[in-house]
Amino acid sequence: MQLDQTIVKLIMDASILVQIILLILVLASISSWTVIFIKRLQLSKAQRQARRFEDRFWDGVSLKKIYVELRDRQKLEGIHKIFISGYHEFSQLNQKRDSNTTVLAAARAMRIAESRELDRYEDHLSFLATVGSTSPYIGLFGTVWGIMNAFIAIGQMKQATLAVVAPGIAEALIATAFGLFAAIPAVIAYNKYSDTVDRLAGSYENFREEFTAMLERQVIQDEKTKDSTGA
Repeated sequence: MQLDQTIVKLIMDASILVQIILLILVLASISSWTVIFIKRLQLSKAQRQARRFEDRFWDGVSLKKIYVELRDRQKLEGIHKIFISGYHEFSQLNQKRDSNTTVLAAARAMRIAESRELDRYEDHLSFLATVGSTSPYIGLFGTVWGIMNAFIAIGQMKQATLAVVAPGIAEALIATAFGLFAAIPAVIAYNKYSDTVDRLAGSYENFREEFTAMLERQVIQDEKTKDSTGA
């Protein structure tokens, strides 16, 4: 308790510039933690959704049945959005254009949906990177400024005892501590979430390629059925 009171006293006695720097770092830390929690919920949901959907997709359920189940949902995200975009495009064009054009259009629609979903997952990750890379330097600036003021005060008092030096140095080092406190969680979260987004991107790409191949096989099968019927 006494240590907490001492830290609060040092902050309150700090120069205006150092207090402003500490306020900036506190706001950056609060903002980064907000992004961290939001991204954790968003990416965890996307991972669970992808696993469950792929298990159902490869369980032998018909594509049309999955499409009907998903199309009426209020909000489609992640792999659901990619599937719906591809199957909708395929079903709309399958009877109107040649097979190659139909499959290419479906693949293009899935790529667009995939790109938009990944952009949404990457949104605000750059903020975490910015906080992680700049906070230590902002804190260091406050430290340098505080130490400079401490030495100026020592020079005016013309003595350099520990009792005189310690409060000024401690005040200055608080800025560095605040900078690290803001930067470390932001850097860890940025690295973790960037890796998660990369994994989701790989999973979505694999699904898109496999689904495109499945549509190509279905087109070939439909053409054979038409040929045999026509014969």
